[in-house]
Amino acid sequence: MDVLRQIILENLPATCKEKIAYNVPFFYGNKGICIIWPATVPGGGVKEGVLLGFWYGNKLSDPDNYLIHGTNKQIFYKIFRTPEEIDEEAIVKLLKEALTIDAG
Repeated sequence: MDVLRQIILENLPATCKEKIAYNVPFFYGNKGICIIWPATVPGGGVKEGVLLGFWYGNKLSDPDNYLIHGTNKQIFYKIFRTPEEIDEEAIVKLLKEALTIDAG
């Protein structure tokens, strides 16, 4: 979770805010951008690992098919079981696109 949070904080502009709700970090610009939800926090539906979800994932082009669409029509996500699974380049690319959507 700490690795994901650091990547997000390093790549979001100062105008974006981090808010803790339900004991997990949410990241906001004009609207919600993304969320990190570890399996250890109940209520997220995550059985193992840490979920990185994008609020408007349905609007991201995601050319690398990095995100899972799941049953939610809007929030697309990726679940990481180990820090080695984290692809910083792919996450940064998605964050930049999410910021463009948030600004629009």
